[in-house]
Amino acid sequence: MNRIATPTLPRLLGLAGLLPFVATAAATWLAPIAWQVVAIRAFLAYAAVILSFLGGVQWGVAMCRERPGEAPFRARMLLAMVPSLLAWPALLLHPLTGAWVLVAGFLLVRFHERSRDGRAQLPDWYQSLRTLLTLVVLACHGLVIWRLTGA
Repeated sequence: MNRIATPTLPRLLGLAGLLPFVATAAATWLAPIAWQVVAIRAFLAYAAVILSFLGGVQWGVAMCRERPGEAPFRARMLLAMVPSLLAWPALLLHPLTGAWVLVAGFLLVRFHERSRDGRAQLPDWYQSLRTLLTLVVLACHGLVIWRLTGA
């Protein structure tokens, strides 16, 4: 399999986007207890924003690369709304439940991106970048969930 290198700018921006996940997940364990509560809220809010952003990626792909009125366009536009429709309510739930809802959202987006239809209009380099980013995001969610369970 021929791997296409991820362009530098998307790779750097993607990695920079992980910094709030890593910092707030670490703070849920290492900060003074009062700041841990703030870190959990900040983590969940940032996760919801990024999950919504991933829906926006699909919306943009549909507008720029799909043919309006055809089934792939309709499907991608509808699927583009799912992340934000999961992310916002997740913020209204108990933090532990909300974190699990966000995990489900990130997994659903990634499964769609890996599907035949989902990857059809995405650049070749996108898959490896998104795999790395999703793994780190899910690991950070795991740390926060572990913290929320009272560890």
